[in-house]
Amino acid sequence: MQRILIIGATSAIAQEVARLFAEKGNRIFLAGRNPDKLSILANDLSLRGAIQVEKGLFEATDFDSHPRLIEESFNSLGGLDTVLIAFGTLADQKKCEGSVEETLREISINELSILSLLTLLANRFEKQKSGTIAVLSSVAGDRGRKSNYVYGSAKSAVTTFLQGLRNRLSSSRIHIMTIKPGFVDTPMTASFKKGFLWATPESVAKTIIKGIEKKKDVLYTPFFWRAIMIIIRSFPERLFKKMNL
Repeated sequence: MQRILIIGATSAIAQEVARLFAEKGNRIFLAGRNPDKLSILANDLSLRGAIQVEKGLFEATDFDSHPRLIEESFNSLGGLDTVLIAFGTLADQKKCEGSVEETLREISINELSILSLLTLLANRFEKQKSGTIAVLSSVAGDRGRKSNYVYGSAKSAVTTFLQGLRNRLSSSRIHIMTIKPGFVDTPMTASFKKGFLWATPESVAKTIIKGIEKKKDVLYTPFFWRAIMIIIRSFPERLFKKMNL
C-alpha cells in the first residue's frame, strides 16, 4: 500500500494514473483547481478500490499555498511515499512572442511552480530517506523549436532541475523520474490534427506506473520518442534553424 499525492489530478494523464493506483488499493490525495472534477474523480477512485481518497484545491502560481498543500496531504495520508506532478498549460506560442506578460505567465505555470513544489518535496523526502517523485516534463524540452519554444524552454528547465535533484538525492534512496510524453490525445491538444505518433492517456498512464515500479530515471512515452528525439537533437544548428518545426 502506497500513500500517493497527485498534483494536477484532473488532467487527462493524471486521472488515468490515479485509476491504476486506486485499483492497487492505495491511499491517494488529489490536488487540483476544479472542486467538482476532484469530487467526481475521488468517488470513481473509491469505487475502483482505493483505501482512502482525500482532495485539496491547488493553484499552481499561488506559491505561498504550496507548503500548506504538501503538509495537508502528508497529514491526511499519514505520510507520503509517491508524488506525481502532472499539471501544465500548452502555451500559445504566437501570443507569447508578442507579450512578455503572456510568456512569463506560461513560464510561471510550467516551470517555476513545479520547481517550487520539487524543492519542498525534495527536502521532506530527503529527511525521511525514501520516496518517489515523478514529474511530467515533455519531449518539447529536448530541443528548442520555433513552434513551441516558450513551452519547450519551461520543460527543458524542469528536466534539468530534475537531473540535478536526482543526482543530489541518489544517496538518500529517493527515486526521481522525469516523464517525457510525446503527442498525447488530451483536451489540451484537442485542436491538433492526430496521426500515428499520437498516444492515449490510458497507454501513457500504464507506462508511468511501470516506470515508477522499475525506478526508471527518464521515461519517454511512448518508447519510440527516445529515438525520435535522438534524431532531432543530432541535427547541426546551422541546418536545424532552417527547418520548419
